[in-house]
Amino acid sequence: MARARPAANLGENDERLLIESAKRDPRRFAELYEHNFERVYSYVVGRLRDRSEAQDVTADVFHQALANIEKFEWRGVPFAAWLYRIAANAIVDRAQRAAREESIHQDAPDETDLEEVEQRAQIFRLVGDLPEDQSKVVRMRFVEGHSVREIAKALGRSEGAVKQLQFRALQNLRDRLGDHHG
Repeated sequence: MARARPAANLGENDERLLIESAKRDPRRFAELYEHNFERVYSYVVGRLRDRSEAQDVTADVFHQALANIEKFEWRGVPFAAWLYRIAANAIVDRAQRAAREESIHQDAPDETDLEEVEQRAQIFRLVGDLPEDQSKVVRMRFVEGHSVREIAKALGRSEGAVKQLQFRALQNLRDRLGDHHG
């Protein structure tokens, strides 16, 4: 990024005339750039603490300002205040984009996650293939988190009978999983 040479301080009236001139002729924007570059760059680098990123954001600020100069309305506030607002928004946008990219990267399933999901899906299918009473005990015990006592009460069976159903169900699942992997 080309460094602008510091310009002499503009009075309020001079700045206003320069802005109006830049609205009519975009080539006149160069003077606004020269007058405001250092202060905008300092503002951005002070918040990002990375020179390369600060240069990119500063360039974006002036591109946006040039593209939107027609929308600028003089309200007696220095032009730099408008540039600072653009810069602040650009910094926030950049941070949000980086956070989204980081989130997407962290949320992207890796191969082991996909294998685990597929294995769980296979187990759920196999549980569904068990005899009804065994399937019900496995779902109540391991999916719903009920105790053996709660399951026995709900099914009207003894705790020993529920333990036996659970044992047979798990043995069936081990056998069926062995058949699928073997």
